Amino acid sequence: MAAAAMVAVALSSGGCASKPPDYQSILSKTSTATTTTPVERPVPLSQYLQNIGVTGQPVAPAALTDLTVSIPTPPGWAPFTSPNISPQTLIISPGGKFPTARLVVFKLNGDFDPAQVIKHGNDDAQLFENFKQLDASGAPYNGFPSSMIQGSYDVDGMRLHSWNRIVIPTGSPPARQRYLVQLTITGLANQAAAQSTDVNTIIHGFVVAAK
Repeated sequence: MAAAAMVAVALSSGGCASKPPDYQSILSKTSTATTTTPVERPVPLSQYLQNIGVTGQPVAPAALTDLTVSIPTPPGWAPFTSPNISPQTLIISPGGKFPTARLVVFKLNGDFDPAQVIKHGNDDAQLFENFKQLDASGAPYNGFPSSMIQGSYDVDGMRLHSWNRIVIPTGSPPARQRYLVQLTITGLANQAAAQSTDVNTIIHGFVVAAK
């Protein structure tokens, strides 16, 4: 599978924020940040991987033999399936279109530097319409290169709130296979505060660890 298909939902909504997020602020479309110098246009992670010759094969989280990847299921949430969703993708929802938590894993093939790749982990979010960043981090997750971003954006007339973490873990020896793991949680912005307990349960219970 081409790398371009890896991050199909780079922010269709990763560790945890260092302080409680101001959910009220995500309803605004105006960023509080100011920029005094020009910045380069973000490069989507899928495009970056494709450019450096890295491809990926989707793997169901439960099928991994050298890596543990999982999320908890809050009360009232359940797996969601659809003919339009890859069978290797895990999606849970309390019912309806939003909120959803989507977990995907790709087995990576190619020569690359994880530290360089993860620099592009949050770029996709910056390309969404009227994106307003609430929180972001480039700190490792469980010892693996990782990036996290949280914010709101517009799509199809809706204001959405999304939380996204990408991790590039290495499986256990001897293969030490490298993967791309992505957890994306998406909901309506005006319901973010009300849904924060369930969302935080998923965020805090997200596991990525070599077996």
